[in-house]
Amino acid sequence: MAKATKKQALGRGLSALLKDPANDIKSVEDKGADTIVGSIIELELGVIEMNPFQPRTSFNEEALRELASSIKELGVIQPITVRKLEFNKYQLVSGERRFRASKLIGLPTIPAYIRIANDQESLEMALVENIQRQDLDPIEIALSYQRLIEEIEVTQETLSERVGKNRSTVANYLRLLKLDPIIQTGMRDGFISMGHGRALINIENSSDQLDIYEKIVSDSLSVRETEALVRGYKGPKEKSKSIKKALPHFVAKGSRELSDLLDAKVSIKANKTGKGQLIVPFDNEEDFQRILNLIKSEK
Repeated sequence: MAKATKKQALGRGLSALLKDPANDIKSVEDKGADTIVGSIIELELGVIEMNPFQPRTSFNEEALRELASSIKELGVIQPITVRKLEFNKYQLVSGERRFRASKLIGLPTIPAYIRIANDQESLEMALVENIQRQDLDPIEIALSYQRLIEEIEVTQETLSERVGKNRSTVANYLRLLKLDPIIQTGMRDGFISMGHGRALINIENSSDQLDIYEKIVSDSLSVRETEALVRGYKGPKEKSKSIKKALPHFVAKGSRELSDLLDAKVSIKANKTGKGQLIVPFDNEEDFQRILNLIKSEK
């Protein structure tokens, strides 16, 4: 009888064992911790809470729906990582897109690696693991580096070792945070690249940075063209030639007003005669309707 009971318990699987208070594991020293920690276990989405240390702050809704569709078809291929908080309660460490997409299609469970860590370790794990992702924008990476330096209290040299990057690469990302917030937002929204941002850092005055940024967007300048423009702009004799003649004053002024009015980064292309076109980006149908309603209300 005892053998049958033992066999039945083993057959319940790790997921079922975690729901038994008798098997509650609170530290890596507890009995059975080596079996649970690091294993892939099906966890109910309802017992997982979001990570307050998550460095990522924005998620592309369309990309999230595409991921949800892929998960619906193929399942969650790469498990998320969670840390155990208390009995049958976990916190997300990495894999928030997979977690959100799974909730979107109503999955009851998700495969997860379980780790036991304190808040400090959880912050470091979340930041480092998310930095390795390919779909983070440059500003998200820069903010993650900054948080590691400030909250984990590491030097740039130590940080570069932990994330597997050259120290110069880490420094280049951190320098992006010196750009005007509007330019940082433009980089996050994909209007300019990190290369454009690195060129703009050489312009100290925020107003001058914005002038050049508007020209990059309106004229679709490449990184090389931007670097050349910045070199010319730094010279006092070339300053007025390089920017002021390129974009009519009413366009530069109107661009900012439209962006504020529509709460969207409006892109404007214009030639020397003042003829041009407007490009107003939107994220989805709801955002498009919002912008349309704003325009109608101004009639």
